[in-house]
Amino acid sequence: MTLRKSFDYSARADAQVLILGSMPGEESLRRQQYYAHPRNRFWDIMSVLFDINRELPYPQRLAKLQQQRIALWDVARSCRRRGSLDTSIAMPSVRANDFAALFDHCPDITHVFFNGRKAAELFNKLVTHSVADLARTMELTTLPSTSPANASISNAEKLAQWRAITKALTG
Repeated sequence: MTLRKSFDYSARADAQVLILGSMPGEESLRRQQYYAHPRNRFWDIMSVLFDINRELPYPQRLAKLQQQRIALWDVARSCRRRGSLDTSIAMPSVRANDFAALFDHCPDITHVFFNGRKAAELFNKLVTHSVADLARTMELTTLPSTSPANASISNAEKLAQWRAITKALTG
């Protein structure tokens, strides 16, 4: 198993929504880009919800997401994992990112959306206790994973559930 290390969060101080993955997959780590695998539906969903074209250069996609007051990060700072699947994460090896620092930088975050069940599980196990006061004031929502490994739900249903982000931003 290889030690994997995540990268820094992508957030402006005025972020209202945080989208959390568990740990970037191999292609994302190689390219140092969130959701870089070509079959991952994340950027396709962002295209529909916020008119962020998947073909734009990565820094421009991030900037457009930040303009929507959306922050991106992963729960895990590091872990041991073979391949890209969340099921391959060696749980004893997982170290969480510094969420207290993120929430200090982005005090207006009111909603945390998890890109899949593993991200929610890791957050609840490793993070919630350290930011308990903040977590009580935030809405936490688990969305279906955009990973190509999540074929149990249609892309249309994924999109329908991910629309909750636009509601959080307008509500």
